[in-house]
Amino acid sequence: MNVYLTPSISDRLRGNSYPGRGIILGLSQDGKTALAAYFIMGRSANSRNRVFTLKNGELFTEPYDASRVEDPSLIIYAALRQFENKLIVTNGNQTDTVYEGLAAGKSFSQALEARCFEPDTPNLTPRISGMFTLEADKPRYEMSILKSIDPEGSDCARYTFSYPARPGLGHFLHTYVCDGNPIPSFQGEPERIKLDEDPGAFAASVWESLDADNKISLYLRAVDLTSGEYTQVLYNKYN
Repeated sequence: MNVYLTPSISDRLRGNSYPGRGIILGLSQDGKTALAAYFIMGRSANSRNRVFTLKNGELFTEPYDASRVEDPSLIIYAALRQFENKLIVTNGNQTDTVYEGLAAGKSFSQALEARCFEPDTPNLTPRISGMFTLEADKPRYEMSILKSIDPEGSDCARYTFSYPARPGLGHFLHTYVCDGNPIPSFQGEPERIKLDEDPGAFAASVWESLDADNKISLYLRAVDLTSGEYTQVLYNKYN
């Protein structure tokens, strides 16, 4: 497998004003570090009024200006948590659903059976989720998208993708194809990207490639698969 033929994250993002929220999971080029990144974007004042914050090793979305919050239901949540050796990252409060499901003995996909797409008609935004199993000898990750089966939101289509982690390779899953009204939901399987930069440079590349008007926040965690220790990078447009 020649990962160098795979597009970079910049190739995937540039020129697309609104991929929405995005999750990236993959393995560093030397095969020693698990990478997990999550970014959010927004078009409305309510969506843009957010920052990422860290509390006890977990990532949260929070209001930048609490006095301007209109509806917190779909924009305020824990975005990244860890259960044992499972690193969970999602675009909504299904982070807690996966965490609680794992604690109850369920698998990633079984936990998500209790959830569906977001009730934000007419967009019916997909719920996207990822889980990295942090094992030095067999690192792997899963990604999920729950999306409406039709424009009316009559039922939920569920897709789960499982990947053995390979050096220099990552997968990118985002909520929307591009901007629109309504916004078209992501299509197909997670997109392959190459991970040939160090974590800080990769995070900077993601941030710089996101549309300047619509980007809000970005977080990246790089976990050493042997020690479990991690470094992190956080960008907030409004902080």
